[in-house]
Amino acid sequence: MNKLIYINVLAFLAIAFMSCRDNNSKVFSTEVKHSGALRTIMSGNIEPVINLDTLSKMKNLYALGAVGDLKGEIQIFDGQPSNSFVVDSSLQIKDSYNLKASLLVYAEIEAWDSFQIENSKTKSDLEKQIFKTAANSGIDTEKPFPFLLAGTIASVDWHVINWKDGDTIHNHKKHKESGLNGTLQNREVQIIGFYSSKHKAVFTHHTTNMHIHFKTTDNTIAGHIDDLLLNQTVILKLPKR
Repeated sequence: MNKLIYINVLAFLAIAFMSCRDNNSKVFSTEVKHSGALRTIMSGNIEPVINLDTLSKMKNLYALGAVGDLKGEIQIFDGQPSNSFVVDSSLQIKDSYNLKASLLVYAEIEAWDSFQIENSKTKSDLEKQIFKTAANSGIDTEKPFPFLLAGTIASVDWHVINWKDGDTIHNHKKHKESGLNGTLQNREVQIIGFYSSKHKAVFTHHTTNMHIHFKTTDNTIAGHIDDLLLNQTVILKLPKR
């Protein structure tokens, strides 16, 4: 009888262990990592700090940043790069990890929850709604977290940097005007962003808690977002909890 009880106890412990392991496997990470800092770039140091090849095996990688020496913009959606460059005054999109970055913010996100955008039109409105929705869904807003937007956007002001060699004087206006820039209206886009109230001058500018890049769904235009206006058809996605 004692031997039978012992066997049953072992079986119960094995089942409990497997159950805990299965539950733990459903806990998704939202850890955000970064290399480089905006304050370093603004001081004139635009040298590369990370090689994208070192991240190429991450299956669910989401990232944004600036190409080394500020020669383009980095956008990676679910492991697929849509990096943008200015070549002979024209915009080119390249699907490649074969480059270095002066700034990179990234996370590996396996699954997302979707939320309807409500009562948000401007970039400031969006920032407030992202914070509120993240807090209500259980995300630790004291830590940085990624987000996605998808849908037809009312308008997007964008740029792709192409910094002049030897220029050591940096400001936001020159960054926007150094390469190509423009405005898109009523285009279907995908947006990758990172939110943090703790990383101003690191990977967000001092006036915002967000850093956002985009690509059009046809993958013909991609880059840094300077400003935007939303439609009510845009979906917000936050890391699954």
